[in-house]
Amino acid sequence: MRPLRIVALVVSVGLTWIVVSILLGGPGSGFPRIQQLFTSPESSVTAAPRARRYKCGLPQPCPEEHLAFRVVSGAANVIGPKICLEDKMLMSSVKDNVGRGLNIALVNGVSGELIEARAFDMWAGDVNDLLKFIRPLHEGTLVFVASYDDPATKMNEETRKLFSELGSRNAKELAFRDSWVFVGAKGVQNKSPFEQHVKNSKHTNKYEGWPEALEMEGCIPRRSTAS
Repeated sequence: MRPLRIVALVVSVGLTWIVVSILLGGPGSGFPRIQQLFTSPESSVTAAPRARRYKCGLPQPCPEEHLAFRVVSGAANVIGPKICLEDKMLMSSVKDNVGRGLNIALVNGVSGELIEARAFDMWAGDVNDLLKFIRPLHEGTLVFVASYDDPATKMNEETRKLFSELGSRNAKELAFRDSWVFVGAKGVQNKSPFEQHVKNSKHTNKYEGWPEALEMEGCIPRRSTAS
């Protein structure tokens, strides 16, 4: 019986060595296999770094003496518009200062400070309220505009002319339930590079009866003077 005990002991030692070698991963490999037993697949994968966001969610910072902005039009008649400047929300549903029609924020072009923000109902409102708001603008005032639902039914020729003088290319053709975002300024000599417009068309509308919402971002140079 003694030889059988010796054989059994040798086999037991051999099996133990094989198991230990497998767990340790072999000579010179440290303890990778044991580590794997205690490491979840999720923790073994390095998390991708989050893309850095700058003012108003821009993917890149603006140059010095520029104002970062983001303007988002309303989506159909459900989701309200947003106007952000220098990481400050000037108009939004959360601030409870947006409404159907044209949502307009006036900003001092030198300091970047908000002058006034108002919503004008262009379906059932009085267009004269809008005219009184944009007629007396001072030179250098920045004008941020975001549409919501219907921006144009009550527009008249004077309204379209005033927006065109602020740098708009599309104000003259703006129509019922179009989507429109625009940034202009009093006293500009050329047309603004900051404008987007989508026509209301049953063939291309994203929503039933409304085109897609628009989102525009960028950097606006501060004005050197404003009277």
